[in-house]
Amino acid sequence: MGGPIDKGRKAIKKEQHDSPPPLAEFEGPRSHLGAGAGKGVLGTHVPLLKEQQQTEAERGHPVKLEAPAAHAATKRPKAGQPGSSVPPEDVHTVQEGDREVKLPLEVGAFMECEWKQGQYHRAKIIERRKRSDAPDYEYYVHYIGFNRRMDEWTTLEHIDLTTVTTSEAELAAAVTESGGRTRNQKRKADEVHEEEEHHAEFDQNALREHEEFTKVKNVERIELGRYEMETWYFSPLPQEYNMCKMLYFCEYDLMFFKERQQMLQHLKRSRIQHPPGDEIYRNGNVSMFEIDGKKEKLFCQNLCYLAKLFLDHKTLFYDVDLFLFYVLCECDERGGHVVGYFSKEKSSEDGYNLACILTLPPYQRKGYGKFLISISYELSKIENKVGTPERPLSDLGLVSYRGYWTRELLKVRA
Repeated sequence: MGGPIDKGRKAIKKEQHDSPPPLAEFEGPRSHLGAGAGKGVLGTHVPLLKEQQQTEAERGHPVKLEAPAAHAATKRPKAGQPGSSVPPEDVHTVQEGDREVKLPLEVGAFMECEWKQGQYHRAKIIERRKRSDAPDYEYYVHYIGFNRRMDEWTTLEHIDLTTVTTSEAELAAAVTESGGRTRNQKRKADEVHEEEEHHAEFDQNALREHEEFTKVKNVERIELGRYEMETWYFSPLPQEYNMCKMLYFCEYDLMFFKERQQMLQHLKRSRIQHPPGDEIYRNGNVSMFEIDGKKEKLFCQNLCYLAKLFLDHKTLFYDVDLFLFYVLCECDERGGHVVGYFSKEKSSEDGYNLACILTLPPYQRKGYGKFLISISYELSKIENKVGTPERPLSDLGLVSYRGYWTRELLKVRA
């Protein structure tokens, strides 16, 4: 993989290991001055850069150069889109057992919904929309006791209409009466309590506003390289990409497209085969690139868009100039394939050595998360600073940090 390597650094080459790549000695980043304000509010639209505007024009999409109105997010969607009102002719009732159920189901209703392996779980309807392939509606549901990443669109075929109620308490009473809570449901209730404690670190008003704004995923799936992934959360992409079934990312510069053919044409024109920036670490087929947000704005903003699809409480930045991004790649004859990344402020007044961290779903449970954490601490050592990640951590981030420090403490005891 022929990426440029900064002469002021050492590119480390070692034999491939089956375990996560070990840390090697490498020189730290040059000192940077200037950081502070510049963080955008979660869910807000980030204006397109000039390069993005040109790319959008090439795709044939209209580009609005002016900033969107502040009330644009609250604008009522068109019929057939989530949040639209139901025409009177669509309202009807069906007989289910000894009760009548009004269709389409109301937003906010509770019921038992079939999820994985034919199991039914308590769920709440978050949104509804008219189906494009059938005359009825589909419903965006949140499975109670599960993280929002599990939310999905479902149809009436997977809903037990005999359990539809207007409150969670009525549904819980009906479930208990029919057989009580299972051990799995009790475990999930404990997980909900842990998640509530984790969310206690947020301002509750800001949390409610965030969850209302981002309650429905605007992209269902993405394709990145040889992997197709289900998204987990809402990402404030430009308006024309909202409610996409599939979004196609170039795995080298992270430009995104609505059509696969557009992405393939872009790949033919593109000459890069790895992230921009300086390669600061190499171990077998694993490389780490340090990217300055000021020098590579387009790539870093695209990385933020991608990351937000898998991070719930990530902040998207208006100005990536203030941050360094460390992108981890698996390399082969085709180039460097993004595995994950973390970002950090160039100069943090609070001593943070990590702002956001993400390992993409296909590469999770392989040790890459802990490896990214270890790199962040190695950089702090080189800078002669005591570092800590920004709070609050995501649920998976918290698991990774606990695992990392458990392993490090066991090393000390040994």
